[in-house]
Amino acid sequence: MGSCSKGKDSQCVRDVIKEIIAAQEEVAERERCDVSCERSIRELLSPTANGNENTTIPFILYCKDCKPFIGSAVVRRQMEMGMSSFTFLDCLESPIFRAVKFVDDKKDCVKLELLIPVTEGGSQPGPSNEGKRVCDFFPGKSIRNLRSTGVCITVDLDCFCSITCLEPTTPLMATQQEMNDTMASRHEG
Repeated sequence: MGSCSKGKDSQCVRDVIKEIIAAQEEVAERERCDVSCERSIRELLSPTANGNENTTIPFILYCKDCKPFIGSAVVRRQMEMGMSSFTFLDCLESPIFRAVKFVDDKKDCVKLELLIPVTEGGSQPGPSNEGKRVCDFFPGKSIRNLRSTGVCITVDLDCFCSITCLEPTTPLMATQQEMNDTMASRHEG
């Protein structure tokens, strides 16, 4: 991923991540009964009068080489075939994240959830071309939302030099099967 030096750029990314987490926690507390980052944070904290309160500020991180960070994870999935079923390992990749929480007192490391771009029907087309650019994950005009995956990664914020926030949204929930597969992978590994 390149050199992870402590510098002014990493502090800027860290400060934005702190604001995103604080804003999302405030919304979650308000909501739970059982294209700039500043604008996205402001919109998340000041929902419009139509009652459409969003819960997440999705974002893209850029490494010090100016390339987008593509998060990857491998999860166990189950496939039904006729009367039998089998499990297989599936790779998830996305440049879009949701900040979950800081994992250390210095706020250098943060847990991020991978958000997957999906079509209106909920399918995940996967990246076009080589999947090295953010736009490769948004083929044509088919992407309508983001889906939570329940898959989290922990990153060192000193490894990033910029962040791009998307408009606030409420990601679609991961399907029950996806959540079961993710939980099974955590307990088996």
